[in-house]
Amino acid sequence: MFNVGPGEIAIVFTLALVLFGPKKLPELGKSLGQGLGNFKKSLTDAQQEMKAAMEIEDKSKPAEEDVKPSA
Repeated sequence: MFNVGPGEIAIVFTLALVLFGPKKLPELGKSLGQGLGNFKKSLTDAQQEMKAAMEIEDKSKPAEEDVKPSA
């Protein structure tokens, strides 16, 4: 997906260390991880709700063999 090598990761980490400092960096990483976890959970919940709604909609529709054509 992303073509990021170890050199680029080291540059980003060093830049973050300089910008935020050694005391803030662990807090920043923790909050970033929690945010990504919450985002993933929200996507999973939304996906489950969509599947449930589609199943309810499918059950409420009559099957095609039950529908008799009007002549």
